[in-house]
Amino acid sequence: MIDVVVYGFPVSTSVNIVRLVLTEKGVPFTFFDLEQEMGSSRHLALHPFNRVPILDHDGFVLYETSAIAAYIDQAFDGPKLQPDDLRERARMNQWISSLNNYYYPYIAYHLSHERLIYPVLGIAPDEKVVAAALPKIAIGLDVMENDLDPDRKFLVNDRPTLADFFMLPTMASLSLTPEGQQMLSGKPRIAAWRAAMEALPSVMAVRAMVMPHLGKPVEHARRWVADHRPRY
Repeated sequence: MIDVVVYGFPVSTSVNIVRLVLTEKGVPFTFFDLEQEMGSSRHLALHPFNRVPILDHDGFVLYETSAIAAYIDQAFDGPKLQPDDLRERARMNQWISSLNNYYYPYIAYHLSHERLIYPVLGIAPDEKVVAAALPKIAIGLDVMENDLDPDRKFLVNDRPTLADFFMLPTMASLSLTPEGQQMLSGKPRIAAWRAAMEALPSVMAVRAMVMPHLGKPVEHARRWVADHRPRY
């Protein structure tokens, strides 16, 4: 019997990367919601840097999304999510690194927090943070739009790789903001990629897990104003 537990909170972008990868691989898992315990001694015993996600596979505990995703792909049967071809794997890793450095920080920490997370908690958005992010997001979308090939269904080749599952939750978050909707409206190749991703049964399944939690308060995010919010 496979004993896999994912720890996190339901709307976490990184948590949903892990849930997508597990679901695409066909690995059954239990989700443990840490929302009420974020920053607690139990949480810090699992992740000493006070973040999520955390994976527990039969007592083997692992944190950091990239490490977890690569482990899942190699530890379990199911479709391979890392290309064998050296150059394709390098491009996959390039996309994951680009997401971590250029997309996620501006889409999540800058825009999505200010538009989606803080207002539900009664915290006014900081428009300077939003304004600083928009040119950076625009560059990222241009790069992605130009790189996507109409003859290639996904980011690296004609099958989804880890790169696609890393990118999707951040793009989904962007699409929920007014600014993101406007910027994405002029990106037909990104739209086609999103449509191909959202047609995957794994994506539909994880979306169903997330939908009931969208728009609900993330109470521990009150601390993000001091810990996470960029300063301009």
